[in-house]
Amino acid sequence: MKRPLRALAVAGLLAAGSIVAVALGGTASADTQICEQYGSTTIGGKYVVQNNRWGTSAQQCINVTSTGFSITRQDGVGNTSGAPVSYPSIFVGCHYTNCSPGTNLPVQVKSISSAPSSISYTYVSGAVYDAAYDIWLDPTPKKDGVSQMEIMIWFNRQGPIQPIGSVVGTASVAGRTWEVWRGSNGSNNVISYVAPSAIPSLSFDAMAFINDTKNRGAITSDWYLTSIQAGFEPWQGGVGLAVNSFSQSVNTGGTTPTTPPATTPPPGNAACSVKYTTNVWNNGFTADVTVTNTGSSTVNGWTLNYNLPSGQTITGSWNATVTQSGSAVTARNLSYNGTLAPGASTSFGYQATLSGGFSTPTSFTLNGSTCTKV
Repeated sequence: MKRPLRALAVAGLLAAGSIVAVALGGTASADTQICEQYGSTTIGGKYVVQNNRWGTSAQQCINVTSTGFSITRQDGVGNTSGAPVSYPSIFVGCHYTNCSPGTNLPVQVKSISSAPSSISYTYVSGAVYDAAYDIWLDPTPKKDGVSQMEIMIWFNRQGPIQPIGSVVGTASVAGRTWEVWRGSNGSNNVISYVAPSAIPSLSFDAMAFINDTKNRGAITSDWYLTSIQAGFEPWQGGVGLAVNSFSQSVNTGGTTPTTPPATTPPPGNAACSVKYTTNVWNNGFTADVTVTNTGSSTVNGWTLNYNLPSGQTITGSWNATVTQSGSAVTARNLSYNGTLAPGASTSFGYQATLSGGFSTPTSFTLNGSTCTKV
């Protein structure tokens, strides 16, 4: 839950004696403290960092760096069966009329080719909070107010708190398994992906979560991505929580990314493994494919080939360029996931229609080398 980032511009001393070093619309060139309730600043010429203390009148301060922020004061205490007291975060896109510099959002989902993301958190003990990565979508190119769909990715959950709604199952997205919750807070619908244990950092494609949400019927490709945010929802405590770094891009146009020259493992050696995980319904399915370099040499640029059983037709993909000719499927890396060091893995996925019985591919080759199916 997040409430408005209002257009307040206050710089001075608060009752508690803390200095509001920056107000809405400022720019941080060095470490900057924000204590004003809805104060914000920009960093890196691309991102907005916001204090967003929407759920309490108690004091909260954040220290903004050139790459993220940390919570330096948090006096609010929320009911753990209710809403958090705030959502200090960093974002791209538009949040209550506050748009990040140079953003191309809002943009329709069907126009997005990839949305490479990267986040690094610092966690603390003795506090009640979640570490959330939020993706907001709406049927219109909305730049103010609440978007109708909120995707929450919970990288960490501490204390007796839970997402909005109830558990509807699990999902394999971005190479990991998540507990999935679904509900509404009265202002917008929410689908939450909750990690079973804390994830301190991750690089992934936000489109993987957007496509999973679309596959659940919550949005369509005609909806607009309005903003992507990362931060913390504290209920109690939280001093020391930090977003160390945040990177988010939204690529449009559907152009094929430049692929580095491939390093082909020697034929006949199983220098790779593939895990193929599916979610199947009556006339369709989604597949998450995890490719692991089990060889001793780095793979610089990869192409995975395999055949789909009869009656299966791919309709959309994420984290890779996936093409189909008859039963033959070719999946190629994108610009940000083409390098696989020994032991490293990457994941991609797709949605497909299904006619008749379901079965999975029986064999895979990576750059011409046969992979082990796990």
